[in-house]
Amino acid sequence: MSASGKIPGVVTRFAPSPTGFLHIGGARTALFNWLFARHHGGKFLLRIEDTDKARSTEPAIAAILDGMRWLGLDWDGHEYYQSQFWARHAEVAHQLLERGEAYRCWMSQEELAAQRGQAQAERRPFRIDSPWRERTDEGEGPAAIRLKAPREGETVIEDKVQGRVTVQNAELDDFILLRSDGSPTYMLAVVVDDHDMGVTHVIRGDDHLNNAFRQLAIIRAMGWPEPTYAHVPLIHGPDGAKLSKRHGALGVDSYRDELGYLPEAVGNYLLRLGWGHGDDEIISREQAIEWFDLDHVGRSPSRFDFKKLENLNGHYMREADDGGLSDLILPRLPAGSDRDLLIRAMPELKARAHTLLELADNAAFLFAKRPIAPDAAASALLTRESLDALKQAHEALAALAKWDAGSVEATIRDVAESAGLKLGKLAQPLRAALTGRTTSPGIFDVLVLLGRDESLGRIADRIGAD
Repeated sequence: MSASGKIPGVVTRFAPSPTGFLHIGGARTALFNWLFARHHGGKFLLRIEDTDKARSTEPAIAAILDGMRWLGLDWDGHEYYQSQFWARHAEVAHQLLERGEAYRCWMSQEELAAQRGQAQAERRPFRIDSPWRERTDEGEGPAAIRLKAPREGETVIEDKVQGRVTVQNAELDDFILLRSDGSPTYMLAVVVDDHDMGVTHVIRGDDHLNNAFRQLAIIRAMGWPEPTYAHVPLIHGPDGAKLSKRHGALGVDSYRDELGYLPEAVGNYLLRLGWGHGDDEIISREQAIEWFDLDHVGRSPSRFDFKKLENLNGHYMREADDGGLSDLILPRLPAGSDRDLLIRAMPELKARAHTLLELADNAAFLFAKRPIAPDAAASALLTRESLDALKQAHEALAALAKWDAGSVEATIRDVAESAGLKLGKLAQPLRAALTGRTTSPGIFDVLVLLGRDESLGRIADRIGAD
């Protein structure tokens, strides 16, 4: 809770990506904001920071909203668009001007470049030193409005994740609030929007920590309540380097569509990237809401680990409803695939898969068209010796009066014993003939799922193929 005891109001901000997706790091930040608001009974607001019109296309914004919904991160009220409030941003800039907390600046690009070059030559950080800060006359043409940043003392932020962070005010520059064309800068817009939307807690990536000091200068100049800050370390790759596409810095839609993960697994994994509750790894959304706090967000960057995500996804797939899983993978299977057959097979199929892609791949044998083309590993099992055993199995199975798990199991075991083979020596080539693979559900389950006619037909194809 904030010091004033107000119910928290937090906001997740999204600037549409040039690649048009909801970045996985942004999704984690949204999750932390959402959990904090839900834990405290506060408000979770969604704002699209669409001031960059080239990036803020309809598909890019739709990808953000779609990703949020897929992860189950609902927001209170409608989503906000920063561009709707430009008039309000400009109003605040002029209020700062009237208060003496800002000034009009007519510095040219040549003057700025000269100052930047001098700073580089003197090997010191560049800070704008505008001659218009104390001038009372006016220049020619439209002017930008700059904040008159404090130059003495220091600014301290008691960050809920980073702890006490201090910056000397001499390091802050007089940044632009309103450009000479009248458009607001991000630095101004985000502060005004947060204030007007009642945001009490700013939870975001620690790459924004430096911005917090500049934004706080605006807040103090306006005399507004200061938010509570929590800057969360970014996600790194397994090698400790900044997360990149090769590490998994993909959009949320890629985790769903291209990689085949469930939203429950992605949400659980993102929660554990930088936050923990003892040794708990499997955490339901209800538990996450109950347990989440900022005190247990770590200060060190988390490392993305696909193996852990896969294991989590496997857990959630095993727990998932068979009909629901079937509906998720049906679009990945041949048109017209039998949903009822898929549901019957699902208990066996999902026990052997970590992603929806694996699940669909494992289920493909059910709907394959004859003759089945075995892969290289399966072909290696179909030797002349094994084909002889398959002929015996085909003959015995064809004679069955009843086709069920008990009957086919007893028959295959009898054939193996009669041929002097261990069960595996018959089951493996039989699996290769029926599925074209060396892995599948149990061979007796495969026979039952495929049914009499399909099973006998696939075995006959292999016997006749030699």
